[in-house]
Amino acid sequence: MKKIYLYKYGLAMLFLMCAIHSFAQNTFTGKVLDETKQPLVGATVRSKEGSQSTVTDVNGVFKLVNAAAGQITVTITFVGYDVTEQVLSPGINATIQLKPSSRNLNDVVVVGYGTARKSDLTGSVSNVTSKDLNPGPITNPLQQLEGKAAGVDITQSGSEPGTAPTVRIRGITSLQGGNDPLVVVDGVQGNMDLFNQVPPSEIASVDILKDASATAIYGSRGAPGVIIVTTKKSAAGKTSVEYTENSSLDVIAKKLQFLDAAQWTQEANSLGVDVSANHGSNTDWYNLLTRNGYTQNHTLAFGGGANGFNYRASLTAINQSGTVINSKFSNYIGRITATQKALDDKLTLTMNLNSGTNYYTYSPTGVGNAAFTSNLITQAYVARPTDPVYNTNGNYYVDPNVFQYSNPYAVAQTVSNNNQINNLFGSLRADLEIYKGLSVGWFGSWRKIDSNNGYYAPAASTLTSAVSYNGQAHINNAHTDEKLMDINLGYKRDFGVNHLDAVLVYEWQQQTYNGSYSAARGFINDIATYNALQLGTLANAQTGDVSSYKNDRSLISFLGRVNYSYNNRYLLTASFRRDGSTVFGANNKWGNFPSASLAWRIDQEDFMKSQRLFSNLKFRVGYGVTGNQQGLFPQNSIPLVGQNPTSPTVYFGGALISNYAPSQNANPDLKWETKKQTNIGVDFGFFGDRLTGTVDAFTSNTDNLLYNYTVPLIGQFLTNSIIANVGSLQNRGLELTLSYDVIRGKDTRLTLAGNGTLLKNKVLSLGGNIQGFDVATDYVSLGSNAYLQVGKPVGSYRILQHLGKDANNAETYVTQNVNGVPDLSDRSADRADAGQSLPKYTYAFTPSFTYKNFDASMVWRGSGGNKIYNGVRQQFSILQYIGKSNVLQSAIPLGIESAQYNSDLWLEDGDYVRWQNLSIGYRFNLTKVKYVNALRLSVTGQNLALITKYKGLDPELVGSNLSGGDYGIYPRTRTFSVGLNVIFK
Repeated sequence: MKKIYLYKYGLAMLFLMCAIHSFAQNTFTGKVLDETKQPLVGATVRSKEGSQSTVTDVNGVFKLVNAAAGQITVTITFVGYDVTEQVLSPGINATIQLKPSSRNLNDVVVVGYGTARKSDLTGSVSNVTSKDLNPGPITNPLQQLEGKAAGVDITQSGSEPGTAPTVRIRGITSLQGGNDPLVVVDGVQGNMDLFNQVPPSEIASVDILKDASATAIYGSRGAPGVIIVTTKKSAAGKTSVEYTENSSLDVIAKKLQFLDAAQWTQEANSLGVDVSANHGSNTDWYNLLTRNGYTQNHTLAFGGGANGFNYRASLTAINQSGTVINSKFSNYIGRITATQKALDDKLTLTMNLNSGTNYYTYSPTGVGNAAFTSNLITQAYVARPTDPVYNTNGNYYVDPNVFQYSNPYAVAQTVSNNNQINNLFGSLRADLEIYKGLSVGWFGSWRKIDSNNGYYAPAASTLTSAVSYNGQAHINNAHTDEKLMDINLGYKRDFGVNHLDAVLVYEWQQQTYNGSYSAARGFINDIATYNALQLGTLANAQTGDVSSYKNDRSLISFLGRVNYSYNNRYLLTASFRRDGSTVFGANNKWGNFPSASLAWRIDQEDFMKSQRLFSNLKFRVGYGVTGNQQGLFPQNSIPLVGQNPTSPTVYFGGALISNYAPSQNANPDLKWETKKQTNIGVDFGFFGDRLTGTVDAFTSNTDNLLYNYTVPLIGQFLTNSIIANVGSLQNRGLELTLSYDVIRGKDTRLTLAGNGTLLKNKVLSLGGNIQGFDVATDYVSLGSNAYLQVGKPVGSYRILQHLGKDANNAETYVTQNVNGVPDLSDRSADRADAGQSLPKYTYAFTPSFTYKNFDASMVWRGSGGNKIYNGVRQQFSILQYIGKSNVLQSAIPLGIESAQYNSDLWLEDGDYVRWQNLSIGYRFNLTKVKYVNALRLSVTGQNLALITKYKGLDPELVGSNLSGGDYGIYPRTRTFSVGLNVIFK
């Protein structure tokens, strides 16, 4: 009986306890808003009294159940916003507005094989988040970075569709080893064309590693710098659908002023040009070959996830028609990324899959006569305005009295120059936490690139070779296969005031290249173009019409890095990487690349706590060594032979081979080009980070320069050139980045920001010993009267000085010869120093303004201190050519009828200031609309103004053009666009 009572009373007590416990569970609710009072989706709300946490839904609403009897304190976190604490009461709906982070020192920066907080960085790293990227009609993500980081020079030469800008991080540091930075997209490593696989609107952040202490972790691939792209991911528990569109009109910003038909006729008559050269037409070739261009960019992105799984997928289409007729570019990209948690969240699996196809229709290049071969648009300058487009029989006009005459409109309309590139890469990452900060990881990626280029020039193109053979065509196929795998072991642990973060990595990379080339001539018709080479005439076959190749290269690496901090004040980063590459000589396969950097967070010291001036103050110093193997082909260290019909035999591989000759010398000593860089920097913030900035001073020396040197045909040298390591050069620079919040209010913010870089480049040596032979030189020609000279910058001009004109209006020159004929040798005393081809400084000004839902931003940028050899102006300013071509209007008052040599008359200042970007946008919050959460409209203008003394089309030339010569570029455009961004519920 007692057992029954005990059971009943015990059961009743249990129900009572459960009821009391249930009654004590209080519900706390609220809504999290951003600075514009719009809902923040995915913000984390965590109770300080317990372990409960949740995230806000699509309306910014959260609900938290807590056992506390009264009030609780919660912390709300969201990337890009200050951590906020709020006291909540049960049953009362709270509204919490977050503030954008002013310091962002807790933001995570990708530094290679790991991440770090901004506050813990010891190297020189620039971080650009998605909100800071340049808006507008972007076809390549590099355009989004223009002007955004000190020491990062991004240049766009012309506006041909699909042409990517060049980027140089802290200047030219190699002659042949390569100056393009390594690109890393979500862990996948590649060259610059990897940017073509990144949808511009899907970039979350870009981290640029600049000094050797930051890039040395990438060893041989990090010498020119590293650009790390992190794409957008979806947050767990959040579903998102987003559509982004941008449409633009592209117009030619500037055109050169040439003589029209009436002016040309007048000048031709005054110069005594035979009347047979005047065909009585009035043709504006430039307008005939150009038009307005259009660009469209569409991206649909969606994602979501729950229970430890999230994903994001996107589809992108970019279509661009150029301002030169029949030039265009299309890029279609599909990507998906997914993350899965497992084993009680100890295992994280991350998968990326990206596929893209690029279609190019290029404006033909290499057209024109032997005296002036250039791109198509420059040939429009050559054509006389009195020449007709068509003959009376309807065929394209050709002047039989002009050697190798070509009709530029005929070339544009008839020549096919197409390229298709298929890109595919995928990656998988697995990270497993083993025990209390100890983790192991595996990463693998596979990238495939297939390129197919087809070219066909019919006889109707008027190109001399096509007319001679009745049409010519070729197909060029290239395939690249890149695999990468790494195994890593990481350890993170706090020991009181000590923090340790270490990683060890084994990495293996392999690139395989293969391709084929085939050509044909003599077609009975133009129907199949390059798609049926077998229709060509076999009798027209030439040596080299058929070829193929296959080679590969491998890189094995062992690396380690340690990050240590004491009391959050004193920071140390040290790394070591050992690389082994198959491209080097048998004696030098391996290279060692160490680095170390220190930082002192002065603002965290006790003696700084009472001051109010500095909100952030950190001193950094670092040193590192990186290697370079860019510019080397897989077989550059071994002896090679090639076909040579003029050579009877060659002894190779133990046998005599007929009609072959040595094509490459062996170099078993070929080794790593190495760059040693020292960096000293200061990061600072004043007045609560109202004024922030960074100053970096650096010096880098590149030793064992890779270059193709001339050697005598003696001893072991079977040809007169060899790729070897001889010489060194130096870069010294100063970088400054500043940002000042002029207005920092609840609804209004005005920020003035900018950066500048001073760069001094110098060749230290060019001589050395190659296999016992002394290469004793301090002077190497780069073309366009630019030279490599010891003690002077790369691309220093040594050129004849313009003196005037003689009685026959021939240009005269300053010379020491009594006969007035200048000495043209490279070391001639008649040559004078006339500046350098590379800019001495670059700068950018990037102000921004927001007021509630309205935003506006600008980018101004420029460079200076360099000279440009204006080859176009020289070619079209000589009046003696007027009988066979057109000339500039400025050639008439100049009055030079003949010019026998190049001179500084055509050397011009390359300084410029460009109003690069103006964007204005407004966000409409549509929370009451059933399916739409927000909508943003924007208008953007690009290349709105250019201030320069340069007389050519544009002073911004390709960054790798060491000679600084301008011989014609695709027209630079001014762009006006309208953008739309829709966020669905």
